[in-house]
Amino acid sequence: MDLQKRTAPAPATELRASDADRDRIADFLRDALGEGRLTADEHAERVEGVLAAKTVGELEVFIRDLPAAQRRRDPYVAAPSRPAPGAIPVEPDDNVVAVFSSAVRKGRWRAGRRIHAYAIFGSVEIDLSEALFQYQHVMIRAISVFGNVEVRVPENVSLRGAGGGVLGNFEVDHLDAEDPEAPVVHVDGWAVLGNIEGRPKRGKLVADILDRVQRKVDRSLRKHLDR
Repeated sequence: MDLQKRTAPAPATELRASDADRDRIADFLRDALGEGRLTADEHAERVEGVLAAKTVGELEVFIRDLPAAQRRRDPYVAAPSRPAPGAIPVEPDDNVVAVFSSAVRKGRWRAGRRIHAYAIFGSVEIDLSEALFQYQHVMIRAISVFGNVEVRVPENVSLRGAGGGVLGNFEVDHLDAEDPEAPVVHVDGWAVLGNIEGRPKRGKLVADILDRVQRKVDRSLRKHLDR
């Protein structure tokens, strides 16, 4: 049995597709239908495939023969695996500690640049799905000893993880936001006979990014209804 387990970033095409990814591809297909590049049957078949797709790579297959859609897509820019030197302070802005107990940060709260989480025979939940991001980079340093640390983020931020487990589990999903200026959450730490995990929270989006996406959807909807 391995004493240490480290996570390695997956290629962009192998990342799990989010609802936002599927909506973006569906928008391209809707425009292609309106431009006459796809027949109604082709459009319906591709949309069905988009809904069933599991990874970003599977989604790309449905638009790779549509040059107009390719031109409209923003170039893929991966978030940095680590923040720039000096971008994150050494001292934490917030400590979340659970010793034989539980501790939670959730709701509408301001996330600092560095958060320390300690779960010693306890449970820590850090939910950033409704948080206010004042900085682009947020570092969460997690230590779990016979405990559990769970980090949840909105779907439209980037998520990175670097850590390991000693007879424990360290598992952080690799997530890339479409917007290169979206927040980046870094989860570092060690799980000793415990568990540390980071996941996107399905259906939750950072509010200011959501506003921009919603305006785009509204324009597309109005265009579709005017036809």
